Amino acid sequence: MDLGLRGRRAIVCGASKGLGKGCALALANEGVELLITARGVDTLESTAHEIRASTGAAVRTVAADIATHEGRQAVLAAMPAPDILVTNAGGPPPGDFREWDRNAWIAALDANMLAPIELIRATVDGMIERKFGRIVNITSSAVKSPIDFLGLSNGARLGLTGFVAGLSRQIVKHNVTINALLPGFHATDRILMGFAVLGRRSGKTADEAREAMLRQVPAGRFGTIEEFGQACAFLCGAQAGFMTGQNLLLDGGAFTGTLG
Repeated sequence: MDLGLRGRRAIVCGASKGLGKGCALALANEGVELLITARGVDTLESTAHEIRASTGAAVRTVAADIATHEGRQAVLAAMPAPDILVTNAGGPPPGDFREWDRNAWIAALDANMLAPIELIRATVDGMIERKFGRIVNITSSAVKSPIDFLGLSNGARLGLTGFVAGLSRQIVKHNVTINALLPGFHATDRILMGFAVLGRRSGKTADEAREAMLRQVPAGRFGTIEEFGQACAFLCGAQAGFMTGQNLLLDGGAFTGTLG
């Protein structure tokens, strides 16, 4: 399927690895010009080179922390008028809520709620003027089914989801949509690091924690960044203009609700 994206321009956040990289690669394969951003310079440049070599797409990089005003300004200076915005930031640390002071909560809100809102605010009016815009927020399956030891993430991402629910319905008449992708267990660095944390909490080894997590996924495997990226590309495509304000689970069937 041709998604009608050739020649469009996209900002993809957290794109040096993991789910953001999967989204950037899928969009590049559709002929999208990319601005990819992440904090680590070396990994970001390596990913940009990989995408250019495999797709022939134009890829620019900005090493920045989008949770900061300065980081967002640097990204927007490099691509001030994107047609596509993919927001993505690593989740805050797991733990017990008793361990989190106000600073921990503000950091979580800055990265996982307020930064996406600021990026949307800076780009959405241009999308409306051009009569095309696709915004995809990478959040978490915890938006549908909260995870007890990820309270910081649960709170911040649900805040973003609530905000988007209203805005997405105001702007869809201009062919500008906002949707969210909710990843379950994917084979990313964050999940791999989480096995050790889960193991310590339950008195198991990291391998035992991995197997226990895998048993929760009816698909019998973890998701890949490539299939996640393809879902993102579809949401950005011309054919997805009638879909907005949705939270799409990619979790291998782990969520058991009938209205997931």
